[in-house]
Amino acid sequence: MSLNIFHIVSSKKWSGIEQYVYDLASELKKEGNYVEIVTTKRENILNRFRPLEIPISILPLRRKADIESPIRFARLIKRGHNVVHVHNVKEARMALIARRISENRNTRVILTCHTVEKAKKGFVHRMIYNDLDKIIFVSELSRNEFMLSFPSLNLSKTCVIHDSVKRDTNMEPEFDIRQRYGIDSRKKLIMFHGRICEEKGISVLLRAITQLDKERFHLVMMGSGEIKYIGFIKAFIIANQLLHNVSFIPYQDHVQPLVAQCDIGVLPSIVREAFGITNIEYMMLGKPHISTNNGAQPEYIDNGVTGLLVPPDDYKALADAIETLLDDDALCAQIGAAAKEQFDTQLDYPHFMERINMAYK
Repeated sequence: MSLNIFHIVSSKKWSGIEQYVYDLASELKKEGNYVEIVTTKRENILNRFRPLEIPISILPLRRKADIESPIRFARLIKRGHNVVHVHNVKEARMALIARRISENRNTRVILTCHTVEKAKKGFVHRMIYNDLDKIIFVSELSRNEFMLSFPSLNLSKTCVIHDSVKRDTNMEPEFDIRQRYGIDSRKKLIMFHGRICEEKGISVLLRAITQLDKERFHLVMMGSGEIKYIGFIKAFIIANQLLHNVSFIPYQDHVQPLVAQCDIGVLPSIVREAFGITNIEYMMLGKPHISTNNGAQPEYIDNGVTGLLVPPDDYKALADAIETLLDDDALCAQIGAAAKEQFDTQLDYPHFMERINMAYK
């Protein structure tokens, strides 16, 4: 049965959710489905989706008193077998109203919860959750947290589909990190990539590397962040004489060829990660990595086997874990190989797509 699949994207800036939609839409199109993006008139979002060469519909998608969006969207789903995939409760409400207006019973509305949070309270939100055809959680942790505050929800309406990441078809790097930043070949290259912010544990990471021998490592942080916070951590780097041990790489569209150049990956989040795409990018590329144990990471990282897990906000434990990998090349190779096997057999994109298609159909 041919499906018409609509992804609603209402955010103002590009983030992990938008990349999730981009990759998923690309694969769904390859499978022969009709796929359409429904978003707002924001050029930064539109320009990122245009290379997919699929239809894009522009709606207001306002937060409140938005009558226009569901009326216009109802026209798109009036016929055929439709799946409307939304990524927050506001989008879900709009899609459910549109389905009612369209009177098309062959339209399924599916919500993916990308965060770790309780179900929203109130009659309207409970009605939305009950009217949805499926709620996808990116981890058991995410589902358990949600269900604690809404135990009456039919569990069969929910499923857990761990996130995945597509392999980059072009692994030719834009530049050599060591060459560009003058990094001694004798030093291990430690990498963090993602949002450079307090929640990701950047301050903890910097405190951790003050405990290490500066002759043994170079830390590269790849991503973007608020100017004020980056200024704060640069001041810390100067104050602790780490200028020759830390480099910044601006946000990159194609990170995998650069991640492939690191020796050790680190994601020391101090908040609970609903999943942690950064971790599985290290796993996919066979890199030993260190993460915290306060989110969904233990669901797919076996401590000491496919990665190292440390408590959040504990710079000494993080320093010890980094030093363990700096000291033991054999352990690094063993963890990297086991992590890659775990990704290839359980977490790769074909597995993800198989589960998504089950949820759709």
